[in-house]
Amino acid sequence: MLLESVAILLAGVAAGAINTIVGSGTLITFPTLLAFGVPPVTANVSNNIGLVPGSVSGAVGYRRELAGQRRRVLRLVSGSLVGGLAGALLLLWLPADAFETVVPVLIGLGVVLVVLQPRISRAVAARRARHAVDDRPHADAWWTWPATALTGVYGGYFGAAQGVILMGVLGIAVEEELQRLNAVKNVLAAVVNAVAGAVFIVLADVDWRLVALIGAGAVVGGQLGATVGRRLLPAVLRAVIVTVGLVAIVAFLVS
Repeated sequence: MLLESVAILLAGVAAGAINTIVGSGTLITFPTLLAFGVPPVTANVSNNIGLVPGSVSGAVGYRRELAGQRRRVLRLVSGSLVGGLAGALLLLWLPADAFETVVPVLIGLGVVLVVLQPRISRAVAARRARHAVDDRPHADAWWTWPATALTGVYGGYFGAAQGVILMGVLGIAVEEELQRLNAVKNVLAAVVNAVAGAVFIVLADVDWRLVALIGAGAVVGGQLGATVGRRLLPAVLRAVIVTVGLVAIVAFLVS
């Protein structure tokens, strides 16, 4: 029990840091819970609630980059609220067998998105370079809100690599510095996790010991991700996430 608790706590620290930096911490905590025999739906629900404090911690850590973005954040938060609520309800309304069947696909999608993240970032950077000579302010693309809401549905249902998806959406749709977009991403992910967590608290079977362990670790990890985590080599971070995700898929399929 002690070894299990320590492992889950450390997974929470890693997930909190990774969520703040790139947004795929669920690929660390969710497989860890499965490895200790937690049922998939209970693991997903408990993991979601546990990561809420870490998401908030990461958003607070990036608060300086949020300056001047109040209107944008408030507008997009409504999309995250709607999407996160819909995703959480889908998880609870659909049969547990459906979630267990699709889990390897969802983890695989998260792994693919993490692998593609550098390419997405390069595409966003190239787009910004083409517009660098134009100093006029640009309005956010009209589809930013619906894309944010759809990402919220995915985040409320499972959430692995939600942050990667959000950074892809914001990077293409919004003319803004990437660090400032990362700050917005952290707020939106925190909102999705919070609204889904509220639904799960009321309607789902929650393992509060797991929530406490992941939550405590994620708060520490969120601050680490906003400071020390920025200095980590992105390739090393992605390699760890991808390895854990692939091991989780194999373990899930053979179990």
